[in-house]
Amino acid sequence: MRLRALLDTDALGLKLLGGEDELDRSVRGVMTTDLRDPSRYLSGGELVLTGLAWRRDADDSEPFVRILVQAGVAALAAGEAELGSVPEDLLVACARHRLPLFAVNESVAFATITEHVVRQVSGERAGDLAAVVDRHRRMMTSGPAGGGPDVVLDLLGSDLDLRAWVLSPTGRPVAGPKDAAPALSAEVCAQLAADHLAATRAGRRAPHRVPLGGTTYSLFPVRAGTRTPQGAGAAARDVRETVLSDWLLVVEADAGDWAEERLDLLHGVTQLIAVERDRRDAARTVRRRLAQEVLELVQTGAAPAEVAARLRVAAPVLLPGLGAAPHWQVVVARVEWTDGGTETGPVAQTLLEEILVDPLATGPEHSDRIAVAHTGDEAVALVPLPAVSSEHDGSETGILADALLASVREPLSAGLDGDGRVTLGVSAAVHSAEGLRGALEEARHARRVAAARPGRVCAAGHQELASHVLLLPFVPDDVRRAFTARLLDPLRDYDRRHRAELIPTLEAFLDCDGSWTRCAGRLHLHVNTLRYRVGRIEQLTGRDLSRLEDKLDFFLALRMS
Repeated sequence: MRLRALLDTDALGLKLLGGEDELDRSVRGVMTTDLRDPSRYLSGGELVLTGLAWRRDADDSEPFVRILVQAGVAALAAGEAELGSVPEDLLVACARHRLPLFAVNESVAFATITEHVVRQVSGERAGDLAAVVDRHRRMMTSGPAGGGPDVVLDLLGSDLDLRAWVLSPTGRPVAGPKDAAPALSAEVCAQLAADHLAATRAGRRAPHRVPLGGTTYSLFPVRAGTRTPQGAGAAARDVRETVLSDWLLVVEADAGDWAEERLDLLHGVTQLIAVERDRRDAARTVRRRLAQEVLELVQTGAAPAEVAARLRVAAPVLLPGLGAAPHWQVVVARVEWTDGGTETGPVAQTLLEEILVDPLATGPEHSDRIAVAHTGDEAVALVPLPAVSSEHDGSETGILADALLASVREPLSAGLDGDGRVTLGVSAAVHSAEGLRGALEEARHARRVAAARPGRVCAAGHQELASHVLLLPFVPDDVRRAFTARLLDPLRDYDRRHRAELIPTLEAFLDCDGSWTRCAGRLHLHVNTLRYRVGRIEQLTGRDLSRLEDKLDFFLALRMS
C-alpha cells in the first residue's frame, strides 16, 4: 500500500506534518519502537511508529531520523500522547532527510494502525490479487466485453493500489489507469521502453527494475502469441523474433522484494493482457491480407484497373466513412541482424505497424488505418491519405521521413543492442493505382539511401532522391577513399605543416558559389589573401577553380570525406 492511502483512512487518526512529495512511497510493513537505534529490526519499507520515549533532548532527533533513513523506512509516525505534540526538532530532522512524518492522535492506539497496515500488505492481499486475476480472466474469456487492458489496470489500482501502464515496444502508451495523475511523460515512456528492450536482449530475468526520477518502476514483458504452450519449443525461439514487437507492463513499484506468489500473479496479469494483444493482432488479419494482395498485384505488373479495384475494396476498410478515394503513400522497412539468423519480414511488419502510429495516439486498436504486408525480409505499408482539396497537389501531405523515427529512435536502438539495424524509406503521395508501382520503387530506393547511412535506426524520404545525396551512398568505399585522397590530401598535408586553412577556405569558396567578395567577407579576409589561398589550392591539386567541372569534383570530394 502507499502512504497516501493511510491519510485517506480517517480511523487511523494520522496527520501529515511533512513529506507531502513522498506520499507515493510503498509501505511493506510496520514496526513500533522506542529504541534509540532500531536499525537491527528494520529491513526497509516500514512505517515506524514511536511514542518518542527515546528522545531526551532536541539533539536526539537528528541521529534517530538518520538511522531510519539509512534503513530505508517509508515514513515515521510519532504519537502525541507523551509530549502533547511532535517536537519541532523532529520536524526539522525529517524535512532535512526527506522522511515523511505523521502525527498520531492520542486517541488512536498504535495497535489499530499496525493491524490496518498488516492487513493491507499481508498474504491476504496476494489472495485478493489471485481473485482479481481470476475475475478478469473470466471476463476476458467471455468475450470482448471484458474491456481490454484498461480493465486489468483499473483492477490493479482499485484492489491492490498499484499504478500500472501498458506500453508498446516504442514507448507509446497502450493503456493506463484512468485516474493516473500525473501520467507518464513521453520521455519517461521512451526511457522505460529502451531499458526494457535492452534488458530483454541481454537475457535478464523479468521483472526489470528501473529507477527513474526518484521512482522505481518494475517492467514485465507481455509476450505475444500466448496460445503457444510454454516449453522447449518456446524457449528455443530467437528473442529477436519478438523483442521489437512485444508490449510491456509497467508497474510503479519496486518488485525486487516481492514474494514469488505475488510475482507469479503479476505474470498472470501479463498473460491476460497478452490475450487482448492476440485479439488485436487477429483483427489486423484483414488489413494485412488486403496489403498483401495489393503488393502482389503491383509487383507482378497487374493492370492498373485491377490494382485500382483492389484499392477500392481496401479504402472503406482502412478509412471507414470516407467519401472520396484516398491518396496513398508507401513505406518500406527492413530489419537486419548482424549475423543474419531469423527471418525478419514478420518482425519488420509488426514493427512498421507500430512506427506508423501517431505517437500521441493511445489504445490497442492503433493501426486500424494502416495495411502492412511483408515479402522476404522486407515490410511494405500502404498508408491511405484523405483526398486533399483542389488547391493542393498532395506533395506536402502524409508521412515525412525525417519525423517518422523521432519518437522511437531511442527505444529501438536499445532493442537492436548493437546487433542489428532498422531502415525505412518513404515515397511521395500518389493519386492513382498507376502511380503505386513507382511509389513502391521510390520507397525502396529511399530505404537503400537510409541503409547507406551510419546509425542503428535510419529513414529517408522521396525528397532525397532528386539530389546527389542519392548517388553518394552507393559509391564503393575504395573509390571514395581514392577520389577524396587525390584531391584533398595535398591540401590537408599543407594545412598541417603551415596552418594555412586551405580546406576551410575551399569549403567557404564553394559555398559562396565562387564569389570572391562574399567569401572574403565570410572568412574576414582581404580579397587578395583569398586569391592567394585559392591559387595555392589550384597549384597543389592541379585544378582550376574557375572551371565548373573542377568545382564539382571538389564539392563531391568534400561531401564524401
